[in-house]
Amino acid sequence: MNPQELNTTHTQVSFFFLTGLPDLEDIQIWISIPFTFMYLLAVLGNVLVVAVVVLDHSLHEPMYLFLAMLAFNDVLLCTVTVPQMLLIFWQGPLAVAFPACLTQMFFVHALFLSESAVLLAMAFDRYVAICTPLHYTALLTGPLLFKVGLALGARSVAVVTPGVLLILRLDFCRGTIILHTYCENMGIAKLACNSITLNSIYGLSAALLTTGLDFVFISLSYWLILKTVLQLPSRKARTKAFGTCGAHICVILIFYTLAFFSFFTHRFGHHVPSHTLILLANLYLLIPPTMNPIVYGIKTKEIRIRVVGLCFRSE
Repeated sequence: MNPQELNTTHTQVSFFFLTGLPDLEDIQIWISIPFTFMYLLAVLGNVLVVAVVVLDHSLHEPMYLFLAMLAFNDVLLCTVTVPQMLLIFWQGPLAVAFPACLTQMFFVHALFLSESAVLLAMAFDRYVAICTPLHYTALLTGPLLFKVGLALGARSVAVVTPGVLLILRLDFCRGTIILHTYCENMGIAKLACNSITLNSIYGLSAALLTTGLDFVFISLSYWLILKTVLQLPSRKARTKAFGTCGAHICVILIFYTLAFFSFFTHRFGHHVPSHTLILLANLYLLIPPTMNPIVYGIKTKEIRIRVVGLCFRSE
């Protein structure tokens, strides 16, 4: 089926047509190689982290449980987009049913919000552990962690659901071709013939009030952590703390920089080539899940020891 034949005027759609990377169709097969490697590394690394934390009862502490939450979320985050993206790169444009497209859009945005929220929870955990260690066990109890997990899921659903409902109110008369590798909110909305101002305003407001505030609070937490670290009497302790916090800060900066750059350029960067926007939109969902097991898992001594032990035992 020729994608151009689908660009007919109509208001009801039963499917969308994902095209991949405009103008880069000839080299998509080569672009798929690093993405495949990163995806396999992300899934393997995060599954190992989850397995180690779940199987070892001595790791059932806030720091490691948050790490397992992050790893589990990472597996889901990249899996809802990357396999489909690779299929498009290998076989060409892909038709996706309208309900399936909305479902994918919901999970992409919900899991992204969950990722941001878990990073915030981990930053708070480190703040309490380093800045107020005497209150750590009293503050971060099992019931509180359970409530935090429920709150993270509830926030994602509450924020993303109105965005889906705003898509459902639209009439689509600008075709069914989405220049993307997965179903993204504004990518779908731009095909509508009625106004999408409300969609854009809500998307921007939701992003700033959730991930934007998360980033502010994470930055504040690490600023207070670094101030406390600088007051440590032992140089060795300061060096170790700086090494750990520095790695965490790098991952957080990469996550939010890619995400916000992709978010704003998709709305306001009309001069940016479409394939650049699409690559960025895929990278901000794939790079953090690839790096998190290395930075948060391998650099954590207890996780590293148990991963090595698990691998040798399996052999």
